[in-house]
Amino acid sequence: MRGETYLPVFEDSGFRSELKVRKVAVLGAGLMGHGIAQVAAQQGRMEVSLTDVEDRFLQSGVKAIRQSLAKFVEKGTLTKEESEQVLGRIRSTLDLGEAVREADLVIEAVPEELGVKREVWRRVEASASETALFASNTSSISITELASVTKRPERFCGMHFFNPPQLMRLVEVIRGARTGDDTVATAVAVARELGKEAVVVKRDVAGFLVNRIMIPAINEAIFLLEEGVADREDIDRAVELGLNWPMGPLRLADYVGLDTTLAVAEVLQREFGDPKFRPSPLLRQMVRGGMLGRKTGKGFYEWRR
Repeated sequence: MRGETYLPVFEDSGFRSELKVRKVAVLGAGLMGHGIAQVAAQQGRMEVSLTDVEDRFLQSGVKAIRQSLAKFVEKGTLTKEESEQVLGRIRSTLDLGEAVREADLVIEAVPEELGVKREVWRRVEASASETALFASNTSSISITELASVTKRPERFCGMHFFNPPQLMRLVEVIRGARTGDDTVATAVAVARELGKEAVVVKRDVAGFLVNRIMIPAINEAIFLLEEGVADREDIDRAVELGLNWPMGPLRLADYVGLDTTLAVAEVLQREFGDPKFRPSPLLRQMVRGGMLGRKTGKGFYEWRR
């Protein structure tokens, strides 16, 4: 039945659970948060509470959901009535306590800053149900460290969606040092209910799987541009045609956000202490100048906002 996620998931382990996921709270209505909220309401047919710190962020997130749904309707993959039903399953609120109070699963998608995330999880712990599962959409920060803020590290995991969540099929499910098997299994079940493919990251390492591979590649492409080895178009075309990437690394960085790219690179450098993760000076300069890619209208390319 859609809208309820039942275990088992790992049938070969014999694991069983009666946990049901009907209500999801999404913390943060930004680029990732509003997309996760839409997917939960659209694909999972779950009740979603979407929250943020300011009304303008909430309104922007809801607007983005409407625009995304309109594209599905235009393409004929969703009817107008179904679109309205999806919107009807999403409730926006500025009250974080209200958003998480009845949630079976809380997914945090706030900015990639450790201090911000830790404070959010402290507040969530004070209001959420004792049975609720917690998941962070962080792309690089330690799940173990975030879980330590709560009283339920065994019920805390990473659920790293990819941008845009409405289209990208992958979810990385990350196990923290104390994450329980049932929590991992539930996260995988939810990902599948949302029409995603889940991969389990068995160790809580910086960058997890995809960013451990992707960020150094993007960073190296920025070094090539900075050193004048080739123009941006030729760097991107070389990777698209030579490695069969759907888009080149510089254009991809604009999609990801140069601020996010820099943040992940800095985490990798700090955690591993390896020079290969050192962020390009050009990347730092662009972030300082507010050239963050698609989200600001300018990065390595010009974007219409």
